[in-house]
Order: sequence, then structure tokens, then C-alpha cells
Amino acid sequence: MKDQFKRTINYLRISVTDKCNLRCVYCMPAEGVKLIGHKDVLSLEEIEAFTRSAVDMGINKVRLTGGEPLVRKGIVSLVEKLSRIEGIRDLAMSTNGIFLDRLAKPLKDAGLHRVNVSLDTLNPDRYREITRGGDMAKVLAGLQAAKEAGLTPIKINTVVQYGKQGPDADAVAEYSEKNGFQIRYISRMDLEKGEFWMVEGGDGGNCKICNRIRLTCDGQVKPCLFSDLDYSVRELGAKEAIRQAVENKPRAGTESHTNTFYAVGG
Repeated sequence: MKDQFKRTINYLRISVTDKCNLRCVYCMPAEGVKLIGHKDVLSLEEIEAFTRSAVDMGINKVRLTGGEPLVRKGIVSLVEKLSRIEGIRDLAMSTNGIFLDRLAKPLKDAGLHRVNVSLDTLNPDRYREITRGGDMAKVLAGLQAAKEAGLTPIKINTVVQYGKQGPDADAVAEYSEKNGFQIRYISRMDLEKGEFWMVEGGDGGNCKICNRIRLTCDGQVKPCLFSDLDYSVRELGAKEAIRQAVENKPRAGTESHTNTFYAVGG
């Protein structure tokens, strides 16, 4: 598929849930958020059917996000369903890593190729502060489990303040190099103000080559994170929602007053 600016759209990011077991300070308020109703959340079968349609139209790279995808009931089963779709060359997941220690091998056995894990610091107290209560030891155990399971290349997503890496990010970089992980620096963004930057070590934020569309857990296809455009799968059908999203994908992101990182998956 090509959009009106001749970009080839072959990357689908699927938010399987808006729930998360952490409350990171740059993602959601301490009190949490109002969650999408259960009846409005796409079933595993709906996600599989949508993905098949997307692959038929040219998608070959799929990433599962959240919220936190590993809190979604049946996530291993979903990975297995998606891994059987002929045409997907890259099936990945972004996770906070808390549950990877017990799910890395089942996910690999189900057909997941690789993972990106969020880790902003190696200081346990700082991690607990950033995530509002998270246990960094579980993330490190999850990373080792992912490495042993072969969910590689493993990439570390490290959020920094406007490109300023600082001692926390430096420590994560040293840890990543020692363990054979790849680090990506993601500057904090503001959807409503339209503030975003290119990801250092990745392609995110580079509008000129953006090749992605997003599916939210309640069935909206979004052509751009920094835009309020969306197209309902349940109202339009998968292929028409995809077609309209690609056809109307903006040249570049501007701002969004309806998207949230915890629900769209970044």
C-alpha cells in the first residue's frame, strides 16, 4: 500500500489493551484512567481477522502494544494465531517486561520473533519512582528470560528528557551493551502540544518515511499518532478502515487531543 505521499505502508501496530500494571509518570496519571468497557474491546478473533485483512493489503510487519500487552488475557494464544498468518515477516511486541520472566518462552514457542522492553534506569528506587511502584528486578529477570528464549534482537526503550540522556540512560546503555541489547532513546513527547522528536536508534518520529498505521483495542484504525483521524473497523469493515486510514494519512504529525500513549501504544 502507498499513501498519497508515496510512502509504502507495511507496518501495523496493534494495541491489544489499554490496561497496564504500571503508572509511569510520562504515560498516565497516578490515579489511573477510565478504561474502555469490556464489550468495546476487540476480541482475539477480531484482531486476528483484522490482521489477516491488513496482510492481504500489504502489511508484513506487526507489533503488539498496549497499555501493557502481557496483561491481556489470551496474549500467548493471540501471538500463536498471528504467527500463522502467511506474509508476516516480523512479529514483535513492546512490553514493560514485568511478566516476561514467565512468558518469554511461551511467547517464543507461540511464534513471537522479538521484544522491545521499556527501561529508563538501573536504579531500583528511581525505577519505582518513575513507574509509581514497579519492581525493576522483575524487568531484569524478564530481559534475561527473553534472551534465553531467543526473542532477539532485544531492544531497550529508554525515555529521556528532550534528548538529554543523563546518568540513568547512560547506565542503561552500558547494561545493554554488556548484554547484547540494542538501546533506543525516546524523548518525552506531548500529544496535545504536538511535540515529538525522532527516536535515536529507531525510525519513530521520522514523518518522511513513516510506514505505519495503528489499531486501537476498541477497533479504531489511526493513520498517525499525532492526529485525531481514526476509522472504525466495526463500522467500516477492516479493509475499508485501512484504505481510508492510508488514503488520509497526513504528510506529518501535528497534534492530537484524542490519542493517549497508554491506549494507542506510542
